[in-house]
Parts: sequence; structure tokens; C-alpha cells
Amino acid sequence: MLKTNLPLLFFVFLCFLFLKTSAQDITEFKNLLDSAETPQERLAALDSLSNPKMRAQNIDEFITYSLEYIELAKELDSIPSAAKKMINVSYTLTSVKNQPRQVLTLIDGLLARKYSIKDSRLLGNLYLKRGGANTRLDLQQSVIDYQNAIDNFSNKDSLYVADAYLFSGQSYSNLGKFVPAGESYQKAYEYFEALKDYEYMYYARQGITTMFSMNGFFDKAKEERDKNIEKIKELDLGHHLVVVYYNQALDYDKQGKKELYLEYLLKAEKAIELDINDKVNPWNKIFVYTNLTEYFAKENNIEKTEAYLALLQYNFETAKDDLVNQVNYYGALAHYHYAMSDLKKAQQFAEQKLEVAKKLGYEEVILDAYEILAMVYEANGNYKLGLESRNRYIALKDSIYNKTTANKLAYYQTLYETEKKENELIEKSTNIRLLEKDNEASKKRLIYSVIALLSIFGMVLLYRNRMRFKSKKIMQEQFSQELLVSQEEERKRISKDLHDGLGQRLLLIKNNVLKTQDEDTKLLVETAIDEVRSISRNLHPFQLQELGITKAIEYTVNQVDENTNLFITSEIDNIDNIFSKKQEVNLYRIIQESLSNVIKHASAEAGKVVVRRYPHMVNISIRDNGVGFDFSDKFQNIKSLGLKTLLERTKFLNGQMKVNSKKNNGTLLEFQFPIA
Repeated sequence: MLKTNLPLLFFVFLCFLFLKTSAQDITEFKNLLDSAETPQERLAALDSLSNPKMRAQNIDEFITYSLEYIELAKELDSIPSAAKKMINVSYTLTSVKNQPRQVLTLIDGLLARKYSIKDSRLLGNLYLKRGGANTRLDLQQSVIDYQNAIDNFSNKDSLYVADAYLFSGQSYSNLGKFVPAGESYQKAYEYFEALKDYEYMYYARQGITTMFSMNGFFDKAKEERDKNIEKIKELDLGHHLVVVYYNQALDYDKQGKKELYLEYLLKAEKAIELDINDKVNPWNKIFVYTNLTEYFAKENNIEKTEAYLALLQYNFETAKDDLVNQVNYYGALAHYHYAMSDLKKAQQFAEQKLEVAKKLGYEEVILDAYEILAMVYEANGNYKLGLESRNRYIALKDSIYNKTTANKLAYYQTLYETEKKENELIEKSTNIRLLEKDNEASKKRLIYSVIALLSIFGMVLLYRNRMRFKSKKIMQEQFSQELLVSQEEERKRISKDLHDGLGQRLLLIKNNVLKTQDEDTKLLVETAIDEVRSISRNLHPFQLQELGITKAIEYTVNQVDENTNLFITSEIDNIDNIFSKKQEVNLYRIIQESLSNVIKHASAEAGKVVVRRYPHMVNISIRDNGVGFDFSDKFQNIKSLGLKTLLERTKFLNGQMKVNSKKNNGTLLEFQFPIA
């Protein structure tokens, strides 16, 4: 007994603590409201008094202060603030106080000034709440409102768009328009799936199931529910099994299958017990416990009736303002007191159920209210009121049956129209395919012709580009070779001027110095003469003319060996009279520049020059044991002209140049020149 009452005592304690704190806050905010001197201060106080947390303290004051806030915000031209407050109070006015027309009036007043609302989420939600109010007044208009909501939401508001599609599906379903209802539910499902909101994915699937159920397609509804159960278990959403089992129980009740009705109610109860994280909505618990209370009351099982009624009362306290919960609670009490033969209280609660049911406008709930009233009146001996309630019960039941039948006909008509349209589309598609087949050959010919023309054009363009590139390359090579010849001529001229001009003058100076016996000056003049001769020889190798190419190469190698730290050896075959004078100059320059690169960059200790003469070619190799280099990096370096010059000279001789070099492993330069 103690274990059973602990949760209730803890709940009561928390409620007491919350109410005490809230009462203090409300008093403070009311004092602020009374003492407010400016509209802005009054608006701030009203905002606190109409906070959703204050709703639990006094729902009527919550509504009053919310409406006062909306009017004051409108006067201050703060339409977005008024819209936010309207969205917060809409559910209470529509579902709890059953005042959907007032909601429409207030929202229409805000929408008349919607140009002031820049936030897409605010504007979309106003239409969403308007649609919710119209579900109780004009289902067709609610569909329009939900579409307006979708149109006004932005890409960032996909969660609200999904809600709009979900509610739109419900309205279409209640109108008996199954195809758009199914489409709306499917779109809602896709949005929730993209958001990974698995619970609302389930709600969208449940909407499709409910659509079948409420229109009498019980087998189809059962088939969909079985799929939902598998999905719920797969996604670990066990708390949703309560609603699935409960709705299936209601379907069995409508079919008169009482044993299955009880079986699924007990399954729903079991799902509530297994919900250790308390995720089951109190509303859903109220539905289940209401039906179990009524079932066992009808069976005169008072013990179980009172047990389930206690559970119902406990959960009803957490959500007693909602009209749907009230209608369930009053119905359960009416059945309980009827079973206890307390007909006065039974009548009282049955009449309360009827009154609230009429406010809600739920025909099936009104039907249940007339049934229990008829039973109570008849048991009281008031046969006139009993007959009157019974007749209303029968008339309403026939009306519901006729609507369900009409919806079934609409459903089958929709299926017929859909199938008819599909057949028409198939026929049109067939005709189109036949026409496409007739044109296929001509299309292929056209495509092949275009491809052929493009190929020819491409080949011509490619050939022209290739020829232009080749011509450009030839011109570049010709320019390089002419530049080398021009360079050599200029060197020859400068060398001659140095030798014949400056060299002769220095000799005259030397002779004059000899007469004066000035040894220091004589030494300086001799050094200058040697430097001029060296520069002259480097600029133009006169030894080529005097000694021939073979001796000139030997002389150069000896000069390097004698005047540098590089130890160099050579193996040189006689290659005189093989090449023209211009070719010999370039051949000499190749060896001279290669050795110069070794001295400047290789940091080598030894090197070797080999010149081999073969029947059809001359092969020259220059090897060193220096630091080596990366050929591709060196060749692509703009500042490095040595390798490029060697390559141009090689091309001038129609030869081939090979470079084999690795860092820290020395370098081998190899040249091959054909003999004409």
C-alpha cells in the first residue's frame, strides 16, 4: 500500500511547491501591471502573466492576459510580438475552451497586417493555427490554411512544413478525399524522415491507418497497423504501441468483436506498464483507462472498474483542462455510477459528457453520450427521455453509417478514376513510344551525321593546331640557332679587338716599362696581358683555327687540369675534318660549357672527358664525381640557362643529349652527333 501511494504523494508535493512559487510570481507580476506607467512596461508585465507556465495556475487568467497583451501589442504596432502570443494561446482557445471562431477573428486581424511580419516561421504558424481552428468549423478552409502555411514557411522551417502536411492529411481524410490525404501524409513522412524525427514519421504512418479505420476499411487499417508495429519495434519507440493497440481495440469494438477489443486494450495497458521512461502521453493513458473502466463497468466487475477508474483519475488531474480528456472522464464516471446503481450521478456525468461532446463536435462521442443517457433514463423509469435519447442515438448512428458508406464509395470512385487515368496514360505512352520508334532511325542518322561532322571539324582543328605548333617550334629552334651563330660572331669580334687592340697596346706599355727597369709595373702589365689573352681565348677559340678541333679539346682539358683543383683525365679520338667550322665551334663550346658547369656547380674532385669516333657518329661524355642535381628541377628553373644552351647547341648539330645525374652521386653528360 505504501509503495502504491509514494508516487502520488511525491507528485502532490511537487504540485504544492510549484503552485506556491507560481502564486508568488503571479502576485509580483500583477503588482507590476498595476504600477505600470508606460504602455511598454504594461506590455512587459502582461507578457509575464501570459507566459505558458502560468497557464497551469489559472487558465482563464492566462487567456485574459494573453488577449490583453495581443491588443496592446497591436496598438504599439508590435505585430510580430502579438503574433507570437497568438500562437501560444491558440491551442487553449481552440481545444480547451472550444472557441475556434474567436481564434479565427484574432488571427485574421493579425494577417491583415502581415506585411509587418518578416519572420517566415511566425507567418506560417499563424496559418497553421488558423487551420487548426477551422478543423472544427470548415474542413475545406482548413486545407487551404495548411497550404498557405506551407507556402509561407521557408526552407529553414521544414519541421513546421511537415506538421502542416500532417494536419492537411487529417483534414483531407475527414473530408473523404483519400488521394490528397494519402499524398499529404506521404509528404509529411518524407519530411520527418529527412529530419530523422522517427516519432513523427510514425504519426504520419498512423494518419494513413486512421484514415482507413474511420471510413470502415478495417482490414486495410489492420494491415497498416501491423506494418507500424514492426517499424515501432525496429526504431525502439515502444511507447507508441499504446496508441496502435488502443486504435485496433476501437476497430474491433466497432465490428462487435468484444474479446479482441478487450485483448488489445490489455495490450495497450501492458505497453504503458513497460514504459519505464514514462514517455507515454497522459492523454493516451486516459483513453486506455477510460475504455477499460467502461468495459468492466458494463461487465459489472466493480473491483476492476474501480481499479482502472483510480488510474484514470490520477492521469486526468495532469490534463483536466482538455475537452477531449473531459469527455472521456465524464463517460467513464457515468458508466461506473450506472454499474453502482447510482443513477443520479450517472445521469449527471452522462449529461456532462454530452455537453462537452457537442462542443467538440465529435459525432461518435456524441453517439456514446446518447447511448449511456438512454440507458440511465430507462433505468430511472423516465421512458420518454429514454426514448428520445435512443431515437437520437439511432438517427446519429444512421448518419455516421451513411457518411462512412459515402466515404467508401468516394474511395472506390477515386480508385476507379485513378485506374482510368493510369490506363489513359498507358495508352498515350504506347502511342508516344510508337511515334518515337518511327522517328528513332531518322534521329540516329541525324546524330551520326552530327558526330561525323564534329569529328571532321575536330580533326581539321587538331591538324591545324599541330601544324601551327610544329611551325612555331621550328621557328623557335631556328631563332635559337641563329642567336648562337650571332653570339659566336660577336664573341669572335670582341676577342679579335681585345687581342689586336688592347693586347698590342699592353705590349707597347710592357716595352716602355722594360726601359725603366720598374719590376713591379712590369709584373702588373704581364698579368694584364695574360688576362686579356685568356679572355680572348674564351671568347673565341683561336686554337680551333690553329690546331684543329681535336687539339683544341685536348688543350681545354689540360688548361682545366692545370689551373683548377679538379683532377681530370681524357680519352680523345681524332675528329678533325668531320664537321664544318661552325659545327666545330658549337662542339667545342659544348665541352667548354660542360666543364665550366662542373667547376662552378659540381663541387667535384675528379672528372673525365671521353670523345669517341664511330663510323656514323661521334660520342662525347663528360663525367664527374660531384654533388649531382635534379635534372627536371634544374631545367625548369628560369634562371638556369646552362642546360638550355647545351640543348640548343646539340640541336644545332642534329645530335642527342642525355643527362644522368642524382644528388650526391655525380653527373654524366652524354652527347651523340651524326656524321654526314
